[in-house]
Amino acid sequence: MINVGILNLTPDDFFKIIFLGEKIELDPKAVAKVEANYKFLKEFAKGKVIYGINTGLGPMAQYKIKANSELQLQYNLIRSHSAGCGTPLPEIYAKATMLARLNTFLQAKSGIHVEVIELLKELINRNINPYIPEHGGVGASGDLVQLAHLALNLIGEGEIWYENKLQPTDKVFQKEKLTPIKMHIREGLSLINGTSAMTGIGMINIVHAKNLLDWAVLASSMINEIVESYDDHFSDGLNRVKTHYGQNQVARMMRSILQDSQLIRRRADHLYNGKTEEVEVFTHKVQEYYSLRCVPQVLGPILDTILNAEKVLINEVNSSNDNPIIDSDAKNVFHGGNFHGDYVAMEMDKLKIAVTKLSMLAERQLNYLMNDKMNQKLPPFVNLGKLGYNLGMQGVQFTAVSTVAENQTMCFPMSIHSITNNNDNQDIVSMGTNAAMMTKRVIDHTYIVLSIHMIAILQAIDFMKFKPKLSVYSRKKFEDLRKIVPKFTEDTTKYKEIQQIADYILENKPKFPLEG
Repeated sequence: MINVGILNLTPDDFFKIIFLGEKIELDPKAVAKVEANYKFLKEFAKGKVIYGINTGLGPMAQYKIKANSELQLQYNLIRSHSAGCGTPLPEIYAKATMLARLNTFLQAKSGIHVEVIELLKELINRNINPYIPEHGGVGASGDLVQLAHLALNLIGEGEIWYENKLQPTDKVFQKEKLTPIKMHIREGLSLINGTSAMTGIGMINIVHAKNLLDWAVLASSMINEIVESYDDHFSDGLNRVKTHYGQNQVARMMRSILQDSQLIRRRADHLYNGKTEEVEVFTHKVQEYYSLRCVPQVLGPILDTILNAEKVLINEVNSSNDNPIIDSDAKNVFHGGNFHGDYVAMEMDKLKIAVTKLSMLAERQLNYLMNDKMNQKLPPFVNLGKLGYNLGMQGVQFTAVSTVAENQTMCFPMSIHSITNNNDNQDIVSMGTNAAMMTKRVIDHTYIVLSIHMIAILQAIDFMKFKPKLSVYSRKKFEDLRKIVPKFTEDTTKYKEIQQIADYILENKPKFPLEG
C-alpha cells in the first residue's frame, strides 16, 4: 500500500501503482488539508469575484455568472470540453493521468470537495480507468480536453474502462456501488485545469526510458563481447577524466556486466607487451567503430537527459497546477498560469530526442552485425543457414531502419509549435500532451528496434560459439532470450518473435551485478 498526499510521488511509485497494481491510501493529514481548503474557499468566495466560480471561462471571464447558475456552469464546462478525438489513451496512461490529478488535489490548493479525492482513490484501486482520447489538449490552460473526459467519468457520464473494455460509466458505477461526484463550488474547473495528462503520460515515459537505457547498455556490452573488444573504452581511467555523471555511470554499468567476461581483451596484454615490432597489419582492430567504442559518450548524455526529465516531472506531479490557486494558509486566492505545461513539454521534447538517439545507436550496432565487410567475422545478415539460399536477418533489418527513421522525423519539438486559439486568450501554448504522446510513440518504436538488435546479438553469439565465454550476466540474459527465440537457420516469419522479445524487454528491467 502506497501512501499518497504527503511524500513526493516518484516514477517508481507510478511503476508500482500502474504496472504492478499496488493499492494506494490517502494520507489523513493531506485529506484534512483538502477539507480545510474547501471550507476556506466556501467562506472566502462570498462577495468576491473569483474566476471560474462566478465568472465565465477563458476569454468569457468578463461575464458575471448568477449565483443560481454557478454549479451548472461547472457541469457545462466538463461536458462542453469532452471533445477529444482519436485513439483512446491505453489504460496505463489513463490511470497515470488519474493518479497525477489526485496527487495535485492532495496539495490542497484547488478548493475541491473531499469526495473528489475519495472517488479517484477508489477508481485507481479498482483499476477502473477513464476514457481519454489522444487528441484535444494544447497544454496551456492545462490538458483541458483530456482532463474533461476524466471529469466526465467522475460525474458518472460517458464511457469508462472496466474489465478491459469500454462500458457506460453509470452502469459501472452501479455495479461497483460508486457514487458520482457533485459540484460544490469549482470542481469542474479544478478537474480539467492542470497538467496532469501530460505529466501522467510523462511519468510512464520516464519509467520506459530508464528501462530502454539499461537494455541499450546491456546490448552494447554484449556486442563488445562478440567483437572481443579492448576494455579501456569503458574503463574508469578513461571515463573519469570527463566528469559527466551519465558517461561515468554508463561506463560503470558496462564494467559491472563485463567484469568476468572471457572475451573482452586487456590492451596491455596485446598491444603494450612489446611483441608487436614485426607486425605491419593488425588482424584485430586497434580501436572499434564508434558505435561500439563510444557507448559511454553516446548513452551518457541520454541518461543525463532522462534523469533531468525525471527531476522536472517529479516537481510537476507534486505541485499544484490549478488556476486560481486556493491558498488557505495565506488566506488568499491567486490568479495566474500554473496550468501552463512548458516544463513538461520541453522535457518530453528532450526525452524523445534522447530516446531517438538511443534507437540510432542500436540500429548502427545492428548494422555492424549485419555487414560482414565491417565486422569481418560474421556471415552477412548473421545468416546461420546457407548463404544465398537463406536470408538470415536481412528482412528484419528493414524494419529497424524504417522505425528509426520515423523516430528521427518525430524529433521536431512540439513545445515550440504554439498556435494561438481560444479567441487569442491562449496566445502561447505548450502542446505538452502532444509532446508526451509523441515521446510515447518514440519509446514504443525503440522497444521494437532493441528487440531486433537483441535477436541479431543472439544469432551472432551462437555463430561464434561464444556462449561459454560470455560474462555470467550476459550468459543469463542470452539464455532467457533464447527461450523466446531459439537459434534459427531456416527462414521463418519473425514478426511475432520480434514482438515477444519487445514484450520481454518491456517487462523485465535488467538488474546489473555490482562492479567487482
